Amino acid sequence: MRYATCAAAMVVLGMSMASASALESSVTMTSSMSPDALWKKVGDFCGIATWHPAIEKCVLSADGKQRTLSVKGGGTVVEALEKWDDANRSYTYTILSGPLPVANYHSTISVGADPKGSALKWMGKYDAKGVPDADSKKTMDGVYEAGAKSLTGS
Repeated sequence: MRYATCAAAMVVLGMSMASASALESSVTMTSSMSPDALWKKVGDFCGIATWHPAIEKCVLSADGKQRTLSVKGGGTVVEALEKWDDANRSYTYTILSGPLPVANYHSTISVGADPKGSALKWMGKYDAKGVPDADSKKTMDGVYEAGAKSLTGS
């Protein structure tokens, strides 16, 4: 009986740990633009409103480290800049609040050289919030793909 109780506890613990693991989304797309030209679009922390089809407006905080995004169709997402690396054309940010089905969200977007011109890489790690993991991942995959396609013209 002890063995069965211990085994059951381990199964439950294992299941809870599996659902607590971070999810990942990423997209990499190439562009004919030079890395500097693509970074000029991406590297403006509040410029997302000019290139992401789901974002209507971006308001930058006075210190430039927080952006408030108005989502087309309603909703507001607040994001904080965590790390900026202009020399390597990348930045890392987190979502502080918003309607997206994610928690503990950390993402890095970067631009590098590619034989065709440049390559955009956008990757994030997060936990699902309020929905199954698959639904959260599907949403974030869609966010990344829509933004990357718009930026690169793919």
